[in-house]
Amino acid sequence: MDSQLTGRVVVITGASGGLGSALARRFAAEGARVALHYCTGKDRATKLAQELGPDAFPVRADLTQEAAVKRMFAAVAKRFGRVDTLVVNAGSWASESETIADISLRRWRQTVDAVLTSAFLSLREFSRLVRQQRRGNAILIASTAGVFGEAGHADYAAAKAALAYGLVRSLKNEFARLAPHTADYCGGRINCICPGWTVVPRNAAKLTDGAVVRKVTATMALPQIGRPDDMAHAAVFLASDSLARHITGQTLVIAGGMEGRLLWQPEEIDPSLA
Repeated sequence: MDSQLTGRVVVITGASGGLGSALARRFAAEGARVALHYCTGKDRATKLAQELGPDAFPVRADLTQEAAVKRMFAAVAKRFGRVDTLVVNAGSWASESETIADISLRRWRQTVDAVLTSAFLSLREFSRLVRQQRRGNAILIASTAGVFGEAGHADYAAAKAALAYGLVRSLKNEFARLAPHTADYCGGRINCICPGWTVVPRNAAKLTDGAVVRKVTATMALPQIGRPDDMAHAAVFLASDSLARHITGQTLVIAGGMEGRLLWQPEEIDPSLA
């Protein structure tokens, strides 16, 4: 099935991370030209760009700063001439678990800025290009934390929920007007992916513990851990105006049928198969 992404320009924020790099590789495999955003992971982004070839462009920005976001999109537009898809993947998750009674205002603001403000600034700048081009689509990477909540990480869950619901459902109506439907174009679209537990460098070591695997998969109909490519394949589909032409404003949970309740007893799960 042809995604028709060959030659399309895709900006991936947080491309130096585990999920971001998988997204970049999958879009590059479809023939897209990819802008690899990073903030602190210069070496990883540069190495990834070298791996992907001349149609990969590493670009640095602190996405919480207006001027930096403007410079990033200007640099990408100068390099490639346009931007067809924005994948909002950058964010942060505080490693320490703290209840709302103990979360500091500083941590709250840092998380909300890293997840939500960065998404706002990136989408705002991208939308201005969409308005000029009369074409474009976006994909937000949220989290099951925003669907089911995450005790000890209310800051992260709240910010991701804002992406998964309020933002994507509002912008579907705006993007459709910024890039109107025509006889040969589906119109501007925006959708959201909510990954569940996924094997990435940040948690790979933890997920070698059988007890942890049993605990986190016990709420899944398919008791297995997600892989970055599970998310990347979905992102490619949603970015394709031919494959996903009539899909916008949707939030896709990719988490093995996760629910907010136990579906398996721990002893029923074989962690070696997860």
